[in-house]
Formats: sequence, C-alpha cells, structure tokens
Amino acid sequence: MAKEKGYDYKKALLSITGLIVLFLILIFVNIIVSYANIRWDATEDNTYSLSEGTKNILSSMTAPVTIKLFYSQSNPDVPVNVKVYAKQVKDFLSEYTHAGKGQIKLEIYDPTPDSDEEEWAQKYGIKPMMTPHGKIYCGLVFVSADKEELIPWLDPSKEQVLEYDLTSIIQGFQRPEKKVVGIISSLPVFGTGGRPQFPGQASGSEEWLFVTEMKKIYDVRNINPSAQEIDPALDLLMIVFPKNLSSQLEYAVDQYVLSGRNALIFVDPLCVSDKSQGRQQFIRSSGASLDNVFKAWGISMNSSEAVADFGQPTRVRAGDNRLEDNPLMISVRGAAFNKKDVVTAGLESMLFPVAGAIKKTGAEGYEFESLIYSSKSAALMDAFKAYLGVEEMKKDFVPAGERFNIAVRVRGKLKTAFPDGRPELKESDSKPPEQIKGPHLKEGKKLATIIVVSDADMLADQFYVQRRNFLGLAIAEMFNDNLNFLSNASEILTGSDDLIGLRSRGKLERPFTAVMELKRQAQERWLAKEKELVKQIEETNQKLRQLEKQKDVSQKMIISPQQEAEINKFKEQRQKINQELKQVRKNLRADIENLGTTLKGINIFLMPFLVSVTGIGFAIYKQRKFRKK
Repeated sequence: MAKEKGYDYKKALLSITGLIVLFLILIFVNIIVSYANIRWDATEDNTYSLSEGTKNILSSMTAPVTIKLFYSQSNPDVPVNVKVYAKQVKDFLSEYTHAGKGQIKLEIYDPTPDSDEEEWAQKYGIKPMMTPHGKIYCGLVFVSADKEELIPWLDPSKEQVLEYDLTSIIQGFQRPEKKVVGIISSLPVFGTGGRPQFPGQASGSEEWLFVTEMKKIYDVRNINPSAQEIDPALDLLMIVFPKNLSSQLEYAVDQYVLSGRNALIFVDPLCVSDKSQGRQQFIRSSGASLDNVFKAWGISMNSSEAVADFGQPTRVRAGDNRLEDNPLMISVRGAAFNKKDVVTAGLESMLFPVAGAIKKTGAEGYEFESLIYSSKSAALMDAFKAYLGVEEMKKDFVPAGERFNIAVRVRGKLKTAFPDGRPELKESDSKPPEQIKGPHLKEGKKLATIIVVSDADMLADQFYVQRRNFLGLAIAEMFNDNLNFLSNASEILTGSDDLIGLRSRGKLERPFTAVMELKRQAQERWLAKEKELVKQIEETNQKLRQLEKQKDVSQKMIISPQQEAEINKFKEQRQKINQELKQVRKNLRADIENLGTTLKGINIFLMPFLVSVTGIGFAIYKQRKFRKK
C-alpha cells in the first residue's frame, strides 16, 4: 500500500522528458517551416494568390524589373484603409518576387519629411496625400533598364484591378516596341481637311480625340473601308461603324480573327455622327452591323432596333428648350457594369447615344460574357424613334423585364462566315493583291477574343469630353468613362492570352453582412415611420387650411376649438411616433450589440472550448486504452 501512495518518480521523469521532447519538436518544426517558404492563402477569393496568367507571364520574363514601393509607414496619421491596403500590396508584391524567380526585385522606402527617400519619391512623380500633419506617400515605381512606369497613388478603391495593373506594366517591359492597331471606319475618325459638302455637315478637320489618344500609346494605322486585305502584323483590329463594307473586306476580317488575332468592334443601329447621308438620315435609319460575320461568331444585333432604357435615361434639352429624360441616350452607371471583368471593373459612368442589343444566338464552344448591360426597365424599339421625341417613345412602351447587352466579349476558336472561301469579286472590286492569297481558314487555329459594342457614337468627342480654353491652353475634360473603356479594352486585347485571361479580384474588405442587414431592416422601419409622420403632418395642415377657409375675416387670428383639438391630436400623435422612433433606434443598437457580443464570445471561448473538449476526449480515450491493457 505504501508503494501505491508513494511518489512515482519514473512516471514524473517520463512526463518531464516528454514535455521537453515536445517543446524541441515544436522548435524544430517551426525552423523547418520558416525556411521552407510555405505559402497558404486562406482568403475566400484567394486575395493573396496570383492567377495562372500572371504566373505564366512572370515565368517567361526576359527583362528584370525592380519595383519600388514608397509608403509613409512611420507616419501615424495614415488612414486606416490606406494602411490596410498598403499591407495587402506589400504581401501581394512578395508573391510577385517569389514567382519571378529572381527577375523581380522589391524595394520598400519610407519617405519621411526632408529625407532622401522623399526627394526620390518626388522626382519619380509619386503624388502624396496632403494632411494637416504632413504628406502621406503610397505609390509604386517600376524600373527596367532605362524605362520607368509609375502608379503615383495606390487607391484602395481600385483594389479589384491591382493584379492586372501590376502584371500589365511588367509585361510591357518585356516588349518595348509599340503595338500596332489598325482602324477601319466609315466615320471620319482620322479627320478630313475638306469643306462641308452640304449644310449641317461637320467639317471634320480634326481627328477624333480617341484616335489622338491612341496614337500616344500605339502605332495606329488607317485601313480604308474599300481595302481587301488586313495586314497580319496588326496586334489589334478596330472596326468603328462598319457601314457598307465590301464582302472582300468582311472576308479579310473573318480570316484575320480566325488566325487567332483579336478585334474591337463598334456597331450601331442609328449613328447620329454619320453625316454621310446629309438630310436623308432623317428619312432612313443610319445603322451598321456585321450580320454575316456575327452569325458565324454566335452573336447578332438587329441594326433597326435600339434599346430604350427608362431606368438609365440621359437628361437632355429638347427642341422647345425643355429638359427631358431621353431613354435612347443611355447613361450607364453602377450595377450595369460587369465588376468581375478588368475591362469594366473600375468604370463608373458611360454614355451610349442610341445603342442596340447584342444577343447570343446559341453557338456552342464559345465564351460569351456581357460587359455592359441595360437596366430591367428597358425594351427594344424602332431606332428611328430617336428623331421623334421622348413623348413618342413613351407610347405603348412596355419594359421587357430583362437586361439587354450593350457590350460583350466573345472568346474561342471561331468558325468562318465564308465556308466556301473568298467571295467572288464584283465588278466594282479591284483585283486583290497576290500577297493575300493564302490558305482559307474554316475554323480558328488559336483562341481569338472579340469585344463588340452596340454603339459607335460613344467614341465621338461630344459624348465624353468638354473642350475649353484656359489661359490660352486648349483643355479637354472627360465627363464620363467612354475613353477609359476604350483604353481598357485596347490594352487587354493587345496583350497576351495570359493578360486577357486575368479577372477582377475580390476585395480584401469584408463587410459585416449581418450587421448591415440589421441596419437596413431598422432603416426601412424608420423610413416607414418617417413617411407616416410626414403624411400625418400634411393631412393635419390640409385640415387646418380647410378650417381656415370656413372662417370669416374677423376670425382669422382666432384659433377655433376644432382647430385646437386637431393641433392637440397631432401633437399627441407626433409624440407617440417619436417614442416609437426612439424604440426602433434602441432596438437597432441592442440587436447590433447582441450580435457583437455573440461574435466576441465565439472568438474568445469557442476555440479554447473545442481544444479543451478535444484534449479531454483524447485523455479519456488514452485512459480507457491503458485500462484494457
């Protein structure tokens, strides 16, 4: 019995030894993990993980890139959202350096006041945020050989396109020469030097602004609409209002795309910028599409129908100087953009004067994605009604209850619209040059990406830019994102397949949806009570006015017993409703506090509880196993 009551030194020694061994194992495992560079992204949208397209681009780099992050980390006045975003950017850039396999170098600088780092930030063009306590820097500089690219301010609101911005800049260093863009247009987008041929026609002496802007980035070439070939050296084919294109040029477009090249196409059911018909444009619709080619690509657009969107109209001045909301001039905002696509993720507003509806015709094997769409308060109507006024449009208008596609992306190995080969030459066609005689493609050999927009007028200057003179300088101010859309689409389509495949990223910020839902419900109740109070005020005031009319002139300054009773009744109702409003707000705070307490309890106690239960269960299991022995 004494032995049983005695202290078991052997057991104690084994327990102490076991703890020491366990401690050493933990240290050893920690050292191994730290050197193993193991990465695990546990976020819902893989916020810190690179896409496969980015990894492919980084793995094929030939020109090394140095990324310099200028961030005022030591400044205590950095806004919380900027601080969180800067931390995310640093972590994300570390993924780039890891995937770059030595080709990407990351340097981080803290530009404190009057420091060399601040001087370099200013030389590079990093734009600081001005605060009462100093400047806050948060920008990136990319350096490769003698070339530099800049993101002057890392805007947290552009978090979704961060990966695309970083990857596109890095890829740009790998191919320094300008990309080649060819433009086919039946509109005078390159400008004309001649005088107007008829009253009302614009002189067209200047090229359109979008062409001028594209020439700053690309080697832009004008392809005559009467041409019969397309230079295979083009990186992107852009077609703007393809009116009356010859079958020879349509065939050239078809074969160009089937060769695996990309295209950006703007069609239109009624082009208000088309002045080629003179006054006849008011007699017949001035539309243009590529019906034959579109059919083979699995899409269609009826060039005689336009989308009338009473959910997204544009306020314009009518002929009699009245302001009216025109549903055929669609002002696209917010939810009408595909936020999951990098082309449209960062856009806020666009203007489409008379746009058509692009439909998928059921062709299999192609990716079809809507980029911009109408609201559900839209319907199709004859495009010619654009000349008849809003009142005429309202007649017999019935919302279709569905969204119509204004801009789409089609991707895949497309099929030809000319299965029998090149169409026969017409008498008006010139003989095609020898160099374009080649193998006829019936199906695409490579993936091609086509972006189609159902309005060409959106590229006309008056629909996205205001020009003014300031101190002798001509200034162009953009008032929507029409040009930004073109810039995004062109940049995507002139990039590699890996860059085209990049998607808009999820946001790191996660809202408390349960709290927001509680607030929303309470706000709805509050608004309902507020409306009820306002309604009762109006009803009471109306009754008071009616009582006032019943009195003669000598009684105007005297409150009748009936008026006094009404006023007292209203005061009692107002006091009651105010008490109810206070109770709603009190319940709202209580619901939110209870939810917070529940979440806090889960965070504090749930994990220790689970660990404890697991430990107790394991101990019971071991004890039972020991007893069986």
